[in-house]
Amino acid sequence: MPDYFNHDRRRFLGTAAASVAAAPLILSGSAFAQSGKLAGLPAIKPGTNTSFAALKQIDAGVLNVGYAEAGPSNGPVVLLLHGWPYDIHSYVDVAPLLAQAGYRVIIPHLRGYGTTRFLASDTVRNGEPAALAVDIVALMDALKIEKAVIGGYDWGARTANIIAALWPERCKAMVSVSGYLIGSQEAGKVPLPPKAELQWWYQFYFATERGRAGYEKNRHDFARLIWQIASPQWHFDDATFDRSAASLDNPDHVAITIHNYRWRLGTAEGEARYLDLEKRLAAAPDITVPTITMEGDDNGAPHPPASAYAKKFSGKYTHRVITGGIGHNLPQEAPQAFAEAIVEVAES
Repeated sequence: MPDYFNHDRRRFLGTAAASVAAAPLILSGSAFAQSGKLAGLPAIKPGTNTSFAALKQIDAGVLNVGYAEAGPSNGPVVLLLHGWPYDIHSYVDVAPLLAQAGYRVIIPHLRGYGTTRFLASDTVRNGEPAALAVDIVALMDALKIEKAVIGGYDWGARTANIIAALWPERCKAMVSVSGYLIGSQEAGKVPLPPKAELQWWYQFYFATERGRAGYEKNRHDFARLIWQIASPQWHFDDATFDRSAASLDNPDHVAITIHNYRWRLGTAEGEARYLDLEKRLAAAPDITVPTITMEGDDNGAPHPPASAYAKKFSGKYTHRVITGGIGHNLPQEAPQAFAEAIVEVAES
């Protein structure tokens, strides 16, 4: 689920009202033009597709990354990043829409998921945000991708935010579910109102050895519970869940997950190699690339109100709420809306 441990935390989490999903709010900077590609996107029903073509593998940075690819190899690149505890199947309906529109779509398993593996056994199983962003930049280098449109939700949105903020020359434009999710350990020290703390129950569970052992033993049941809480109106079937849950059997998944949440609370250290990046992120840098932020109207996961982060996007910017009982896994629950946002921001 998303992290809103950022510099605005004190301001917009000062009341109990801010601890729950905000009422739908549309904020708009410059409107994104309707493009010919957008007009040509076919309608799709969520759940139409169930699989990708055979996954590819490539060495990139400290990882051998497993990724799905769709669309023409010479098309403009779109990178789509998944969250926790989900996987690349969040984009199983988005990818063919974008491929048909002429985009080259790359959907990697993040570290600790699916077929992605560490190249060395002694590499720290680090889940801190900067490490995940460096992974994606390394993947772009390995695939010889100079610049891409990047879309994501949850951990994927935070990773996209970081790349857009620190390496804007690599990010043509961005679609970010739940907005601006860049945070820091220092901001994470600030206590929240009780209702907000309640939403982060699993974060505190993971801070204990019992929590680590419990997640190791019950990761599939744990993930199903999170899916249900985060998307209360998404009536996914067993097959849909099982396809993604298989990615959680990665041998490094538990270690990455536990370290990620402990790092946010400040109960686990990061690596020195990422310290300078984390210091830059702690300043909550503005994002200048063209951006569309999105929110489902029934997101049951912790997320900031759009009014709290709108000013962090200083370039061309639009926010939209997707209605119809859409929860946290917006790309899988509302693939048409997500694909349209990618095309709009890519063609802006």
